[in-house]
Amino acid sequence: MKRVALLAFHDALATSISLPMELLTAANSVSKLKERAPLLEIEIIGLDPAPIHVSGGMQITPNTTLCTDENYDLIIIPSRWRHPHRGAPTRPEIQDWLKRQERRGADICAVGNASYFLAEAGLLNKRVATTHWHYFDDFANRYPQVILHRDYLITQADNLFCTGSVNSAADLVIHLIDRYWGPSIARRVAQQFSPESRRPFSRNSYRVDRNDLHRDETIALAQNWLARHLNEAFNIKDLAHLSGLSERSFHRRFRQATGLPPLQYMQKMRLELAQDLLQNSNLSIEEIGQQCGYNDSSYFCRLFKQHNTSSPGEYRRAVRRKLFEVNKSG
Repeated sequence: MKRVALLAFHDALATSISLPMELLTAANSVSKLKERAPLLEIEIIGLDPAPIHVSGGMQITPNTTLCTDENYDLIIIPSRWRHPHRGAPTRPEIQDWLKRQERRGADICAVGNASYFLAEAGLLNKRVATTHWHYFDDFANRYPQVILHRDYLITQADNLFCTGSVNSAADLVIHLIDRYWGPSIARRVAQQFSPESRRPFSRNSYRVDRNDLHRDETIALAQNWLARHLNEAFNIKDLAHLSGLSERSFHRRFRQATGLPPLQYMQKMRLELAQDLLQNSNLSIEEIGQQCGYNDSSYFCRLFKQHNTSSPGEYRRAVRRKLFEVNKSG
């Protein structure tokens, strides 16, 4: 069972606590319906046991405090309403606790300007990060050792995740549900929430992961370029040139790094995008094929069925069915 902690403090943005909690609680509910077993336990953790006033005039009471020093698998730090560099992020007890949890291997997710917590603790030095767009310049000036990626809504540096907004935090939580408990539960949870919380993690993120199979930065940059140009014609020679490599060297290094040839890797990403659009958009199948770089609708349909055992139309009907059913047997 996974242990999840949501760090609570005064002036935290209420939705950046409640939305991740609702997504994770939904995952628990799906598991109970399917397997009669909970997946996780969630705790709201504070500096002390006193009630905490968050945005919107709401008040929450922590389940536990930092001084218990428990181990967690996932920690979510909510965004702040304003002044992200003041108050809680500078508290030594919070910084020390985050450092201990990071050393123990917890996944730590900073929502919006909560990236200031990780930066103040020194955990983002020489690591990639993002933050809320309003604070880009301030963040870059305060933390010059952090590699700020303004173009990405989600970044991953080993077990440290940053998101640019509450909506992108929802994307990240869906991704983590998939990683922890598999795509079936993740899809069921995602189906219940708005399309904004169901964009594939790979399309919005910049990742540097200790569990990746490679450390080839040139290929990692090529992968991120591909993720943002899925609807464009793909030419290995041009991408190799952009990467500063010969076509032969690029092909060799790409396959060595990812386990797939460039064309096959691109096809995999396009089909993942197609699945997302079939589930979450009202585009026609022909339009979805074009969005994924396939101008020949017949070819797109054949390829999709080859990899998913169902046609695009069949897949759309299946994933749009109501996924939660009342468990009459209790």
